[in-house]
Amino acid sequence: MSEPTIAQKAPFAMDVEEGKTYFWCACGKSSKQPFCDGSHKGTDFTPLKYTADKTGRAYFCGCKHTDKAPLCDGTHAKI
Repeated sequence: MSEPTIAQKAPFAMDVEEGKTYFWCACGKSSKQPFCDGSHKGTDFTPLKYTADKTGRAYFCGCKHTDKAPLCDGTHAKI
């Protein structure tokens, strides 16, 4: 499998709404980071479905290397 593009070496702090579904960009090529815009088409990547369990701020991974996708786990500090 190919490596994702690093969109940024920091999380994307986004306001989310409880019960709403979001699709996190796993390839790193979306122009609507951290969410999918279809740029993965033709690659090995697919977006990851995320449903917010509460309304508030969520920190989505920007480096695309987290072990807790789609949320940031601090991996960006090591790459």
